[in-house]
Amino acid sequence: MSRFPTSLLYIDGVLRPAEGGRTYAVESPLDGQVVAQAADASAADVDAAIAAARRAFDLTDWPSNLALRLDALRRWQQALKDLAETYRPQISAEVGCTRLLTHLIQLDMPVDMMSWTIDHAEGYEWERDLGVGNVFGVQSRRTVVKEAAGVVGAIIPWNVPVQIALAKCTAALAAGCTVVLKSAPDTPLSAAFLGEAAYRGGLPAGVFNMITSADKAAAGEQIVADPRVDVISFTGSTGVGKRIMAAAAPTLKRVFLELGGKSANIVLDDAKFPDALESGLAVCMNAGQGCAITTRLLVPRSRYEEAVAILKQMFEAAPFGDAEAMDQVMGSMVSKAQFDRVLNYIEIGKAEGARLVAGGEPAFAERGGYYIKPTLFADVDNSMRIAQEEIFGPVLVVIPYEDDDDAVRIANDSPYGLSGAIQSTDPQRAMAMARRIRTGTMSINKGVYFGADAPFGGYKQSGIGREMGAEGFDEFLQTKTIATEAEPA
Repeated sequence: MSRFPTSLLYIDGVLRPAEGGRTYAVESPLDGQVVAQAADASAADVDAAIAAARRAFDLTDWPSNLALRLDALRRWQQALKDLAETYRPQISAEVGCTRLLTHLIQLDMPVDMMSWTIDHAEGYEWERDLGVGNVFGVQSRRTVVKEAAGVVGAIIPWNVPVQIALAKCTAALAAGCTVVLKSAPDTPLSAAFLGEAAYRGGLPAGVFNMITSADKAAAGEQIVADPRVDVISFTGSTGVGKRIMAAAAPTLKRVFLELGGKSANIVLDDAKFPDALESGLAVCMNAGQGCAITTRLLVPRSRYEEAVAILKQMFEAAPFGDAEAMDQVMGSMVSKAQFDRVLNYIEIGKAEGARLVAGGEPAFAERGGYYIKPTLFADVDNSMRIAQEEIFGPVLVVIPYEDDDDAVRIANDSPYGLSGAIQSTDPQRAMAMARRIRTGTMSINKGVYFGADAPFGGYKQSGIGREMGAEGFDEFLQTKTIATEAEPA
C-alpha cells in the first residue's frame, strides 16, 4: 500500500493520468520503500503538453495581458501555500531531505520567493522611448519593447525540485511565456505539488503544463527537439547540458543552462579557528546534493594540520539522518544510484592517495535507505578527480595552499565556476580576492548571496545565463525595436 496518492499530469488546465493509465513506482531514499505511484507520461502526453502551451501562447492574451498574469500567479502562489502541509511529507520522502529543509529551501522559501518575481513583473519597464533620431535623412521615433520569448521547456533535477521549478516557471509565466515543466523521474511528487496548485489556483488552460516520466531522457529530448518550443531552461549536470545545447542547435532555441560546480571555500591565514572551519560543514546541507555547495576547502599550509584536526571533530560529531528533525540539514542520498556514485568517488579518492579522515562509509543500513556519513578527505592535490569532478554528496576535500595568489590559482583551476566562499577577518582583503575568482556567486564569511532578487548562475562549464533576479527574468524576454516616422523638428 502506497503512503501517498498516485500523482497526475497537469496538461491544458486538467489534472489527468498518463496515456493508458501508465504509472511508475516512487521510492523513498529514507527507507527504500515505495511511497507512491506517479503518472508516467508517454510521447503523446508530452506532445499534448507542448501543443497546449503553444496554443495558449499564440491564441490567447496571456503574453500581452499583464494584469491577468499577475492575478493568476498570485492565486497559484496562494494555492501552493494552502497545499504545503499536504505535500511537505511527500517532498521529504522522495527527496530524502529533513523536515527542516522543507521549511527552508525545499518548499516554503521558494513559494515565498515568488512574490519578488511577481512584483518585479508588475513594475517592469516593458517599453522605453529612445527619442527621435535622424537616419538616412528620416526623422524617426524609436521605441524598445520587451515581449515574451514564447513557449518554455523547463527541465529540472531532483535535488531541490520545488525551488528550481518555481524559479524557472514563475519568471517565465510572469514574463508572458507559457511553460512545459518536465520533472526528474526521482521527484514527481514535487512536480505534482505545482500541478495541483495550478489547477486549484485556476491558471488559464495551457499556460502551465507539468509532466512526469520514468524515463530519464526521452521526455526531455522530445521537448528540446520540438520546434514549437522557443526556450529551454535546464538545471542539471554539465554532461546533460552539453547534449541539450547540441540538440537545441537545429532549431536555434534560446538555451539557459545551470550546471555543475566544484566550488572552493578559501580560509585565509587571518581567519578565526574554529569558527571559520564551520563553513566546511556546508557539504552536509541536503547531503551535499547541491550544485553551489563549496566542496573544496583551501587552507593555508601553515595551519593545515590544525584545520584538519578541527574538521575531523566537526565531521564526526555532525548530526544527520533524522528525516523529522528540525535541527538537521542532512538526510539521505536521493537514490540507490546516487548512493553508489558517491561511494565510488570515495573509493577513487582513497585510490588516488588522499587521506580519509572521517566518514567514507554507509550509515543506518538497518533502515534500508541510502545514507552516507559526512566524509572528509585530507592530503588532496587539486589535480585529483575528487578535487576536479562533481561528486554531489557529503564529501569535503581539504587542499593546502602557500599564499593568496596560490589560493586564487587553485580556486580557478577547475572546469567549473558556479560558487565560492572566503573566510577572513579582513573584509577588504577578502573582497579583493573574491573579485579574482572566476565564479558566478561568492560568499564572504557568513554572507548569503541566495535570494529571489539575486542572479544565480556560473562561469565556464557551470552554465550559460542567469536564473532569478532581474537578469533571470530577462532570460524569458525578447527585445523589439519599433520606429515610426516623426514630424521634423
